[in-house]
Amino acid sequence: MIQCRDLRKSYDTRDVLKGIRLDIPKGSIFGLLGPSGAGKTTLIKILTGQIHQDDGIVSVFGRNSACLTGREKKKFGIMMDNFGVYDRFSCGDNLSIYADIYGVSRERIRCVLKEVGLEDAYKKSASDLSKGMRARLQLARAFIHDPEIIFLDEPTSGLDPQTMRGIHRLILEKKNAGCTIFLTTHNMEEAAKLCDKVALLNEGEIVEEGKPEDICRRYDHQKKIKIHLSNGENVELDRGETAAGKISELLRTGMLETIHSTEPTLESVFLELTGRKLEEDE
Repeated sequence: MIQCRDLRKSYDTRDVLKGIRLDIPKGSIFGLLGPSGAGKTTLIKILTGQIHQDDGIVSVFGRNSACLTGREKKKFGIMMDNFGVYDRFSCGDNLSIYADIYGVSRERIRCVLKEVGLEDAYKKSASDLSKGMRARLQLARAFIHDPEIIFLDEPTSGLDPQTMRGIHRLILEKKNAGCTIFLTTHNMEEAAKLCDKVALLNEGEIVEEGKPEDICRRYDHQKKIKIHLSNGENVELDRGETAAGKISELLRTGMLETIHSTEPTLESVFLELTGRKLEEDE
């Protein structure tokens, strides 16, 4: 659905994207992880045709992204910052604008507001929305025309855990309906929960990519098993036949309470590869 080959973009003397290569299949959730300023938003703008790359090939729907028609671009749903929300308009009027742009019946507006949990906010001014409600209105705008590809730039940044879980549910529902979703985030837990594949972006370069669990296994240098016993004791075992026998014994005697392997988190992997945290600013 989306392909990039040796994608490069610079602003003045600053190289923002340096030889990006991506393959994103239809119906998947792809996560681009990186701190602020890593180049995530620039990549979305190139993929959606808002700006053009300096070099390299970008293909969306099997076509050069720079040559996409207006009809093809209408297959995108985009959520970026506060883009597309008009504070002086009600939620219903905000969505009416986009329904008209995309040629969607206005009857769809109440349906999509209900879908994102804003069915009672049709007449509520956008300026009076909480941060979480505003994020859901932006999702409604991105969803209103049933897009084939949805681009979500930090969709849960700064939101409370309950609102975040609700947005995660909506994202997974769209994937299950066949949408392809391009998600940028610096929240490694969000990426591990939602994404079929992730790429770690640092200073314009992809430093690692793959399934979240595969990446974490690749960087499991300890290769230990951590066990918490019912008497409060913690035990670490090297993986192997000896560990298997010990675990079997602990299970038989009812001593084993919890067991965990020592794979690192995506945050830890990123720190190991770059010396930076995912949530730090440039």
